[in-house]
Amino acid sequence: MNPSSDPITPDRLDATFAALADPTRRAILARLAAGEASVTELAEPFAMSQPAISKHLKVLERAGLISSGNVAQRRPRRLEAQPLAEANQWLERYREFWELSYLRLDGVLEELKAGQPTPARNRRRRPPA
Repeated sequence: MNPSSDPITPDRLDATFAALADPTRRAILARLAAGEASVTELAEPFAMSQPAISKHLKVLERAGLISSGNVAQRRPRRLEAQPLAEANQWLERYREFWELSYLRLDGVLEELKAGQPTPARNRRRRPPA
C-alpha cells in the first residue's frame, strides 16, 4: 500500500498535531530533518533523562513522524515526512480560505479609498430606532 495515497484520517491527523504540540518533540523533528540520529544524540541538547526522551520518541513513532532502523548495535531514528505532508495539506485548505477572505477585504478597502460605496449586501444595517 502506498502511504501517500492513503486518505488523511482524523486519528492520524490528531496524532500528528498532538505530537507537534510539544516543543521538545518539534526540536527532535527539526534535528532529524538534518539526518538520522541515535537516542543519545537526540537527548544531548535537552536537560532531561534518556527515558524522558524515549517517551517523546514513542509519541513521535506512534504518530508515524519518525521510524527507527537497525545498524549493528545502533537503532538510529529518522524523520518520516508523510504525516507532516498530510497535516500541511489539511492546513492548506484554511490558508486558501483566508487568502480569499483577504482578497475580498482588499477589494472593499480599495472601494473605500476610491470613495465608492460598498454593495448593500456588505453593509451592516442599523435596527430601526
